[in-house]
Amino acid sequence: MPGIIGRKIGMTSLFTPDGKSVAATLIQAGPCVVTQVKTVEVDGYEAVQVGYGDKKEKLANKAETGHFKKANATPKVKVVEFRTEVEGFNLGDTINVDFFAEGEFVDVVGTSKGKGFQGVVKRYNFSGVGGQTHGQHNRARHPGSIGACSWPSRVFKGMRMAGRMGNDRVKVQNLRVLRVLADKNLILVSGSVPGAKNSFVVLEK
Repeated sequence: MPGIIGRKIGMTSLFTPDGKSVAATLIQAGPCVVTQVKTVEVDGYEAVQVGYGDKKEKLANKAETGHFKKANATPKVKVVEFRTEVEGFNLGDTINVDFFAEGEFVDVVGTSKGKGFQGVVKRYNFSGVGGQTHGQHNRARHPGSIGACSWPSRVFKGMRMAGRMGNDRVKVQNLRVLRVLADKNLILVSGSVPGAKNSFVVLEK
């Protein structure tokens, strides 16, 4: 099944009927427009391309304008393709948040917050070198040894070292749909969702 594109609004909490407080994320999802239907005969595989969020016409190039014009839609800010059976989907169809029902489980894909260049203590939860004793004074947050000497005479691939952290595509699976507010295009899912406020997320069944 295809999914729907939205924006992360923020987090809140809900109380269940038995009085438990459940952390929840509010997402503004849809309405999305079907901008392309790919078939095996033409494209070699089946997929549905969905667009979300209007873009100013002057910011869209001619290729984008022509592409969206085929679906009788304005240029979209975000376009996502879902590999699924295309039966029942036509150009220009609208997918709304009522595509989901309360109580079912969804997967949410987002881009995690970028942290910049970080060391091994923050990036991989290293403990640092030597604590505060044994005479060391200037390498508390250093990585320590990264390999042996004459063998293997190199650093193994995948060695955990300092580097860029965050800003990665992250999928969180099996989040329960707590509320669907179709009139406001809002959906509440349990737990946290990767990304900053107002960042794009994709909800998949």
